[in-house]
Amino acid sequence: MQGQKSSERSAQPGVYVGIDVCKDWLDVYLHPIGQKFRVANTPEGLKALKRRLAELPVELIVMEATGKFHRQAHRTLHAAGLAVAVVNPLRARLFAEAVGQFAKTDRLDARVLALMGQALEPSALAPAPEAIEALQELARARGAAIADQTALSNQRGASQIAFLKAELGRRLKALAGHIERLEAEIERRIGADAALKRRYDILLTIPGVGPVAAVALVIGLPELGACSGRAATLLAGLAPLARDSGDKAGERHIGGGRAFVRTGIYFAAVTAARCNPQLRDDYRRLIDAGKKGKVAITAIMRKLVVLANVLIKEDRPWRPIHA
Repeated sequence: MQGQKSSERSAQPGVYVGIDVCKDWLDVYLHPIGQKFRVANTPEGLKALKRRLAELPVELIVMEATGKFHRQAHRTLHAAGLAVAVVNPLRARLFAEAVGQFAKTDRLDARVLALMGQALEPSALAPAPEAIEALQELARARGAAIADQTALSNQRGASQIAFLKAELGRRLKALAGHIERLEAEIERRIGADAALKRRYDILLTIPGVGPVAAVALVIGLPELGACSGRAATLLAGLAPLARDSGDKAGERHIGGGRAFVRTGIYFAAVTAARCNPQLRDDYRRLIDAGKKGKVAITAIMRKLVVLANVLIKEDRPWRPIHA
């Protein structure tokens, strides 16, 4: 099966492959063989890499998530039937420090990733569908444009020079058009995919969830409907994590996860705390219990993710009686 470890063990010990990815090349380390080499991050370079790995009993390939530069390698190697795990760069860096590797170069990082594969065996996953990856790239571009819009708006508001205010106003106008076109393209691409459109339409039925939050959930959490509610909140970085030691019970805090999803559903949670009947009652109950507003809103965000997961799993719209 593609992307899965073979159950047949060769007499030769299994090989763990670490790949440090950058825009132009891939640094590769083979553990425990100790070989290291570099190939171009191009279709030709990946063909050469596949030929070299085909001669070895590869157990697992580990690479870091790099935005978009790792995608072609992940997709190509997975299609060749190899198990590929894509790990969070922070997790890889912490592992490097844990094994005493404080220096950082591309070749050293490739070795650390190979060691991490053997020690931790991170889960090998299939690459996201190309439609999702394209939408994620568009969504990131929209997020960056929104950040630029906010910065320019603040700068214009603080400016005392009429000429500068006019210049910034023109830039804001152009940026607004750019954002509008990005949103139209995201909506067009979702509408062109029947499965994504169905998920999007289901999410829009939840009181408080608008287009921005629905897009964040559809694009940022493609696992919705195929995992548990707790797993969904962990992926979104909204599950309270224990911080206990000995007799001390520390406060639970959220952490990690996908910031894009949290950003997208924050204002949906604020709206739901006012207009969604069930979530409004939950919010008031938390406030009456002495919880801070931010803590209560975070709880509503978590409930929204769980609710979205249930509705998509059951393939039905939100209904007030049986939410």
